[in-house]
Amino acid sequence: MSTAKSTVSKLLADIAITRMSEHDLLEVVEIEERSGLSRWGWAAYYGELQGVNRDLMLVARPQTRVSLGRGHIAGYIVARETAGELHINNVAIREEYRRQGIGSALLTRIVEDGKKLGATKAFLEVRAGNTAARALYERCGFSPIARRRNYYSEPQEDAVVMCFFL
Repeated sequence: MSTAKSTVSKLLADIAITRMSEHDLLEVVEIEERSGLSRWGWAAYYGELQGVNRDLMLVARPQTRVSLGRGHIAGYIVARETAGELHINNVAIREEYRRQGIGSALLTRIVEDGKKLGATKAFLEVRAGNTAARALYERCGFSPIARRRNYYSEPQEDAVVMCFFL
């Protein structure tokens, strides 16, 4: 096994994926802002935590806090299950933890959790120009099915709608 693969394996072995709590929200919003996602903000995440889909709000956290340096959440994912569909609203990984398998691990876990709730397909939107995220989603089994013109603002951009049959 190469040194790079060994490092990634060690990192993922050190990551715990757990349910998001109110105590995580300041870091979640910080990651959101640094990632350039459409802004939800603290109040929206807090509201989601009070709802029926709170179990579909997850954070990835290194088990050894020293391994992260800034804060203690490496990334997060937020989804909703409605009428047999899992809608993935936000996925974000701290920049220094990208391309190390954390996004794939969060997507895999949220899809598994969605299946347990009865979802038969998963959907998400991604900025058309975010080629790294689109590649990640495709590696995880999502396929582009539609385009939404001018879906995003700041900056204005189309969204690619992607679907995965569970």
